[in-house]
Amino acid sequence: MRVAIAGAGAVGRSIARELLGNGHEVLLVDKSPSAIKVERVPDAEWLLADACEMSSLQEAQLQRCDVVICATGDDKVNLVVSLLAKTEFAVPRVVARVNHPGNESLFNESWGVDVAVSTPRLLSALVEEAVTVGDLVRLFSFKQGQANLVELTLPEDSPQIGNRVGDVPWPTDTALVAIIRQNRVLVPSRDDPLEALDELLFVASADQERRLQNLLSPHDD
Repeated sequence: MRVAIAGAGAVGRSIARELLGNGHEVLLVDKSPSAIKVERVPDAEWLLADACEMSSLQEAQLQRCDVVICATGDDKVNLVVSLLAKTEFAVPRVVARVNHPGNESLFNESWGVDVAVSTPRLLSALVEEAVTVGDLVRLFSFKQGQANLVELTLPEDSPQIGNRVGDVPWPTDTALVAIIRQNRVLVPSRDDPLEALDELLFVASADQERRLQNLLSPHDD
């Protein structure tokens, strides 16, 4: 797989090293000469250019890329590069970094973004996930928020404790993908019973999250 990364700062270089380690081809693009540190990621291709310019993206041969990652520290740049990658070069998958939570709503398909990664939201979600029991925590959004990775730690008074996974009336467009129990990761089967303090991971559509919350941990209004 060929991947172009706009932004060769610490984040872009870290992503590049990870992808190269997994056997992918990587091109790093940055307009700042100080960011071109070939010795930090010697196996990557490097291009000194402004990723917001069509001529730069043509030089990068973006049409050959399977994925474009917009990893700069400037949300405006990430949006422009996402839009150009999708509309002008038909890149199949565009991943964009969100630096400021207030801009998160812009990172959607109208700007060419397939997956938006908000560092502040992710860190906040991981903090919440670590300390909350009985509350649904959104960890990650897929495909412009049409589906989310969510977590809920089953409280001791949940009405579903003791029920088998296959007997729980799960909402539509909801999939239980893992149960974390006492430091073990379980792939759930229909016959697995739910236990108190199970950490449940779901892929669920946004409009089903409230139903899922009420099913597992109903709150008194």
